[in-house]
Amino acid sequence: MSAVDLFIERARRGGKKLVLPEGQDPRVVTAANMIVENKVAVEVTVLGSEAEIAESCEKAGVTERKFQCLDYLNCNFFEQYAEQFKEIRKKKNITLEEAREAISNRIFFGALMTRNQMVDGLVAGSIASTPDMLRASFNCIGTAPGIKIGSSCFVMDLARPTESGDNVLLYADCGVNPNPDADQMVDIAAATANTYRALMGKTPKVAFLSFSTYGSAKHEILDKIVEATAKFKAKIEAENLDIIADGELQGDAALVPAVARSKAPGSKIAGAANVLIFPDLNAGNIAYKLTQRLAGAAAYGPILQGLARPINDLSRGCSAEDIYGVAAITICQGMV
Repeated sequence: MSAVDLFIERARRGGKKLVLPEGQDPRVVTAANMIVENKVAVEVTVLGSEAEIAESCEKAGVTERKFQCLDYLNCNFFEQYAEQFKEIRKKKNITLEEAREAISNRIFFGALMTRNQMVDGLVAGSIASTPDMLRASFNCIGTAPGIKIGSSCFVMDLARPTESGDNVLLYADCGVNPNPDADQMVDIAAATANTYRALMGKTPKVAFLSFSTYGSAKHEILDKIVEATAKFKAKIEAENLDIIADGELQGDAALVPAVARSKAPGSKIAGAANVLIFPDLNAGNIAYKLTQRLAGAAAYGPILQGLARPINDLSRGCSAEDIYGVAAITICQGMV
């Protein structure tokens, strides 16, 4: 069973609702029908005017809509959402007219639907840019309690399992934070651990990666990794979290039990990490692409995380099947 098949099975047990804001995209209406037909969500709302959605359905060959449609610009709660957004952004002193203009962006409107629990999650980005997605996420949803920054991870569906038997690894942060400090790395680790548990239903084993293992090298760029590891372990103990963490570890010490016994004796991870935390965006992005291209892994993401409610971005080159898969991941994130 592929990772996506596993996520779909988990999502079906969730009984969740989704919003897909980009109803002007034929791929979106195709995916919306797939999600409902396969019971990945109990309800999908697609945003757009009737003319937009009719045109999308015609181009996609969708003759029977299994999803709900919402002409969000003319719905009876548009003004309520404008007032709410004005209040959310009161520190910026925006006017009601500015709030109306902001939520006329369908991604912002969908994010407010998610904030207000009309739906359990949002998937978009087949047309909207990643910066637009991030702005909507942070302005309308905000971060989860105890987490100060949003982040992202890639779900790596491996072509062959690790030596400890894992078929799925999570890499973070590979898409949002260029050079996180130690405290931000702790937030990234906590969010990625939550994502792993939501998707896999197992204990996260978090490795803070480095070119050094247990002080085998000394350099100032290692300091934040050592500090982040110590702070994250303290957080686990203080909050009694079901997470195993270790660092600083080289990649082989994190993933190969025999190497861990040699380089990191006594490590609680013992070469069986399933969540890899990279020191910066350079390392994370390079690693996921190498794993994808040279090891034949499927890479799903970037999956947004650390938010108060699940929102996920798409590649603008995505297919309807890609939207379907990210929808399943989004629903799983909302089930923790």
